[in-house]
Amino acid sequence: MLDAEHDGVLSGVGVLDTLSSGVGVHNVVVDIGQARILDDVSISAAKGSCLVILGPSGCGKTTLLRTIAGLQPTTEGDIFLCGQRVSGDQVNTPPEQRDVGMVFQDWALFPHLTVMQNVVFGLPRENRKMLTKDVKELLEMVGIAELADRSPSSLSGGQQQRVALARALAPKPNVLLLDEPFSSLDTGLRLEVRSEVAALLRSLDVTSVFVTHDQDEAFSLGDQVAVMDQGKVVQQETPSEIYSHPVNRWVAGFVGKANTVSGVASGRKAETALGPINLCHDAHGEVDVLIRPEEISLTDGAMATVQEVDFYGHDSLYVLKSNDGAELMCRSAGAPNYRIGDRVDMQHSGVTTVSFPQSQ
Repeated sequence: MLDAEHDGVLSGVGVLDTLSSGVGVHNVVVDIGQARILDDVSISAAKGSCLVILGPSGCGKTTLLRTIAGLQPTTEGDIFLCGQRVSGDQVNTPPEQRDVGMVFQDWALFPHLTVMQNVVFGLPRENRKMLTKDVKELLEMVGIAELADRSPSSLSGGQQQRVALARALAPKPNVLLLDEPFSSLDTGLRLEVRSEVAALLRSLDVTSVFVTHDQDEAFSLGDQVAVMDQGKVVQQETPSEIYSHPVNRWVAGFVGKANTVSGVASGRKAETALGPINLCHDAHGEVDVLIRPEEISLTDGAMATVQEVDFYGHDSLYVLKSNDGAELMCRSAGAPNYRIGDRVDMQHSGVTTVSFPQSQ
């Protein structure tokens, strides 16, 4: 996990650990005009893994992807692909020599070419005829073999996305870069295609770097997730570690619904209105303890009043107001058991969590 006091320093998934394979970005700075777009960015992806870059619009995600591809020059820092430095220290390998495939947000298909011709276009010119059999197998793999002679305009959004993916994979790149490739799809189709792409990437053992602003997408696809904000990587870790142990308040709220409960910490325990809560780190004095909504259970009682109830089918989300005026969220499985105005008690599940100094 990133140390909150050491911006950009990866521990556990160090950049230098993956220089021999996969993707390593080390202290990269990108200035465009007078604006600093990337500020001392370090990320890493092990060979065959999927790293998801997650962050709000305008935080620098796409610029970071373009620097890896070689489409955006760096101002400082180093980029390594499969153990080779491709950027930095007077090295700037052209995009066509980096052995990467890229799927763009708008898919960038050629409207005047057929599906087959679009996919073959991604191959070196001298190999296009020779590798036609491989391309047909790739079309079968992504589920569009029967569409080989169709034009992109006659395809659905999901089919066009598969064509773009097949074109990026046709040269058999070592690294695949994907820039929000599902953003134009409706919700149901996005879930279907996302699952298919994840399975395909695992089967091909290709290293992938995937950009998204969608937390659910990041957590379902990523072996590792790098959270970005304002041109910096704030934290890189496994999805479960980022959700359970975010490095700061902003990450906690960005990756999911979050409560903070005031308490007094001593060592690895904090005393709160919900009772003692175990911490994953040492803390002392007044703190705010992170509690996810699903970590609170409700029973009949008098600690809080139900203010709102939202039913989502698979679960229910309550907004509660405690007796001291604090507002908390609670998530429970299935249909709601309480209505607005009901009085309830709250219990914490006992999972280990993080705290933040109240001065932050």
